[in-house]
Amino acid sequence: MEEIKNMIWRFFKRYRKYALFFCDFLIWNFSFYVSLAITKNTLFVTGIENFWAEVLILNICFSVVFFSFKLYDKIWRYADIEDFFYAGASSVCADFAFFIVSMLAGKSMTLKFYSILGLISTLGVFIFRILYRLNRLLDNVSNENVKNKKRMLIVGGGDSTASVLREIFNYSQNKYLPVAIVDDDREKIGREIMGVRVEGSTNQIPEICEKFGVEVILFSIVSISSKNRRRILDICAKTNLEVRIIPNIYEVITSGSSIDMAMRKIKVEDLLGRDPIIFDKNQYGDYLIGKTILVTGGGGSIGSELCRQIAKIPPKKLIILDVYENSAYEIQQELKRKYGSNLNLEVEIITICDKSQLERLFEKEKIDVVFHAAAHKHVPLMEKNAEEAVKNNVFGTLNLLECADKYGVQRFVQISTDKAVNPTNIMGATKRICEMMVQSKDKISKTEFVAVRFGNVLGSNGSVIPLFEEQIKTMGPVTVTHPDIIRYFMTIPEAVSLVLTAGGLAKGGEIFVLDMGEPVKIKSLAENLIRLSGFVPHEDIKIEYVGLRPGEKLYEELLMDEEGIKKTESKKIYIGHPINMDEKAFYDDIEKLRGVAARGNYSEIEAMLMKIVPTFKHKA
Repeated sequence: MEEIKNMIWRFFKRYRKYALFFCDFLIWNFSFYVSLAITKNTLFVTGIENFWAEVLILNICFSVVFFSFKLYDKIWRYADIEDFFYAGASSVCADFAFFIVSMLAGKSMTLKFYSILGLISTLGVFIFRILYRLNRLLDNVSNENVKNKKRMLIVGGGDSTASVLREIFNYSQNKYLPVAIVDDDREKIGREIMGVRVEGSTNQIPEICEKFGVEVILFSIVSISSKNRRRILDICAKTNLEVRIIPNIYEVITSGSSIDMAMRKIKVEDLLGRDPIIFDKNQYGDYLIGKTILVTGGGGSIGSELCRQIAKIPPKKLIILDVYENSAYEIQQELKRKYGSNLNLEVEIITICDKSQLERLFEKEKIDVVFHAAAHKHVPLMEKNAEEAVKNNVFGTLNLLECADKYGVQRFVQISTDKAVNPTNIMGATKRICEMMVQSKDKISKTEFVAVRFGNVLGSNGSVIPLFEEQIKTMGPVTVTHPDIIRYFMTIPEAVSLVLTAGGLAKGGEIFVLDMGEPVKIKSLAENLIRLSGFVPHEDIKIEYVGLRPGEKLYEELLMDEEGIKKTESKKIYIGHPINMDEKAFYDDIEKLRGVAARGNYSEIEAMLMKIVPTFKHKA
């Protein structure tokens, strides 16, 4: 029996349009016979052969109308209420057309007959299509493979959930079986969405998961504040179940043949509890429009995102500078694919340590704005390679500052770091020197030199999050340096948006400090990532504390005590007050540092950095 059923379904699928027409053909003619029988008040109609002309008109009218309404172009397994209404309207119109043509042909029947015919044919068309959809749904739910499907709880009872359920029930190969929904709208609790009941509120997620044997949670609320999203995800984390998310309903609709393709794992940014920050180019982007813009380190995580957002402005010309050809090539190709000839784009493979090459570039291009993102930033590596940190971060930056001043750059934006505040490592000390050089150069130059300081960036090259994710994939252990270590986090697009905004606010000499939100405990971050991946921290996946790395702090600071803070018109950006210093003594020490770095003596470099940066307390 099952084999016959499958054969019929295969035939139906292959010749779907003709099979549907044939079924409708049977419905029309059956409706004609039943209407005639009711009209004549007899179960068995005699002389039915005498109505061949009426039957012919009937089939012609119904065929023309149904094909005109393109009912056979629809995929009925995806049909919604509107589609069923459309089918019913088609049947009514066909019945009316049959009535009109029959009158004109002199084959008119009674009004009672046409009324009954319209009712039966419409119901028949409805019922056939409902049964077709219901069969597909029941086939998925009662499939032998149902025991192999993951029992799913869906968070949210809105439009996105309806779309998700429709996709799940329409694909027998999907991995999931929705068993319950939760929603904080009290009016929805107790009701059903496509046969799945809303069992309670989000606060009841742990109990509902236990009651229904849930194996995976799908977060399906698209429009929600970041704070509320974090609250709900924290509740989900208590279940130790895998949590997946639908970030945008369009990803469900356009994802292809599987709902699993539209669902993604929870990302750390989902846990930050902060609304996204977006650069307002209309308010702050005037200094970029129609300008020649240079992005150093343009192939890096921050630099490439700067290029992406600047390309939208658009600039007169965008120049990507990087010493690493592969990363520069990747962002070049990405922008070319997206903008083509609409973006004037150049790529320069130059090290910022080569001043002669920089001179030629600045002289040739007449650069208006510089975003300086090229730097050595990995703390442990720079502890072992102090001379390279100094050469690249300090003197590479000095080369750029001098070129910008000499060739009349309008604005120079230095990308700094919270590690420059009371630095405890070589990298942080070199970046603090860069800030000091930026502020000193601004005093004597027509160029507006500014620095932007922020903390850890999620997903940037070398960040801890990709490491945690890889460790979770291999079932651990997840390595955390210290149980009490905390960090500020921001997404790459957020950081770059604030950098661009700070550039728009610049008057010269400022150190802009970005609002990083609340700091995050790395231990808690690791535990949540493990939980939301469907594992129990410390049981399924161990967490190992490996000790602070050379030069690493337990917590980072965004301001030095003596800098104070000043608000800007942007709620997310503040200004640290410049610190007075002896400019001549500072640059004399810089030149001494150049000689020390050339010799490569670690102790000498360390001592010189401590002299230049009084707040540098080295933790080797």
